[in-house]
Amino acid sequence: MFARCTSLTELNLNNFKTDNVNNMGSMFFECSSLTELNINNFKTNNVKDMSSMFSECSSLKELKLNNFNTNNVTNMNCMFKKCASLKKLSLDNFITNNVIYMSNMFSRCSLLTDLNLNNFNTNNVKNMSEMFSGCSLLKELNFNNFNTNNVKHMNGMFSECSSL
Repeated sequence: MFARCTSLTELNLNNFKTDNVNNMGSMFFECSSLTELNINNFKTNNVKDMSSMFSECSSLKELKLNNFNTNNVTNMNCMFKKCASLKKLSLDNFITNNVIYMSNMFSRCSLLTDLNLNNFNTNNVKNMSEMFSGCSLLKELNFNNFNTNNVKHMNGMFSECSSL
């Protein structure tokens, strides 16, 4: 929808009705000048695809996803890839029971220092390749709840994570 709007610096989506949307893939892909994005009013109950949703939003400093309902999402590939200005990302409310694809989900988020994934259910995930690749400032990750029994691809999952 807004993919490759590289000069877009602000966006008011307060009146957007997203109740029936099932695909938000690449919605803000390469919005590289966007510094903040308030999408707290988004209804995401029916969304199945969030792949590359914020990918390459390299100037995005803050992203509040507190109201996101991810119960039905199956694809989170590249969701935050190259969000190089994000220092924090709260995903406490994310429900990942149905997610199958998480490759490159946080890759190249080079300023992230902390990421709490304790609530992630990875029972159905098949692809985690390069999931944290290039997260060079990430100091700690807790994988106590990660179940990787069904994962087929983990190549490069922690490549260039020099602070872990």
